[in-house]
Amino acid sequence: MTYGVTRGRKQTPRRNTLPLHLIAWVVGAFVLIPVIYATLGGFKRNSELSTNPFGLPSTWVTGNYTDVLASSSFWLQLWNSTFIAVVTTVLTVGVAALAGFVFARFAFRGREALFTLFTAGLMFPFAVAILPIFVLLRALGLLGDPLGVILVQAAFGLPLTIIILRGFFRSIPGEIEEAAIIDGCSPFGFFWRILLPMAKPAIATVSVLAVVGSWNNFMLPLVVFTEEANWTLPLGIQQFQGQYASDTARILAYLVLAMIPALGFYAVAERHLVGGLTAGATKG
Repeated sequence: MTYGVTRGRKQTPRRNTLPLHLIAWVVGAFVLIPVIYATLGGFKRNSELSTNPFGLPSTWVTGNYTDVLASSSFWLQLWNSTFIAVVTTVLTVGVAALAGFVFARFAFRGREALFTLFTAGLMFPFAVAILPIFVLLRALGLLGDPLGVILVQAAFGLPLTIIILRGFFRSIPGEIEEAAIIDGCSPFGFFWRILLPMAKPAIATVSVLAVVGSWNNFMLPLVVFTEEANWTLPLGIQQFQGQYASDTARILAYLVLAMIPALGFYAVAERHLVGGLTAGATKG
């Protein structure tokens, strides 16, 4: 009898989590199927995309991928996207970390009002601001300059980054800061030598969000860049699609290759992502 009760108790959690597992599989299928379709489509002939859209290629055509890799424009666009994403991430995370530290560990008049002003940036659609941004960048002489894209992306990335980092910094026990001050550590020394190393999960989280956001940005580079030498991968995909409108298989190959760097970065930092998002709510 005892064995039967124990066995029943062990099976109950499995039945309760079954709907969650089914939902996870369904959501995963919606995400993976387009990626698998594009990857396999890049190895097919165009005629086979209509006759065998979801099956394995009858003949693996590697030329679609190798032709893209042999293109100098693809590598130039890859470099432009990487440069802009890295600089945007460093600028966004660096400024947001300092601001989050001040909002979290210092008390001053108007702190909450100023923080609310930052958070209000989350409700400001980028598409609505595109015309004022264009006018401002033209007045500053930043049209056609990667710095114009970097500064705007960093500005729009600051609100969410500050919110995440502030929550993490506030979760650090005050006793740690008091001990550091007793040992002669300045406020900035505490931030640089103690707080930042402890905030690695949160830093990884906001870095992933900044890199992916910059990598996928299409509208801003389209408005800012006028010369092909400055194009990023999203702009290159648009141009490539127009040039090879009838060559769908090669377009799919280009799309897959353009996704690989961002997916690779996400795969490396993924284990910190969830932990960084929840750390502020679970620590201290």
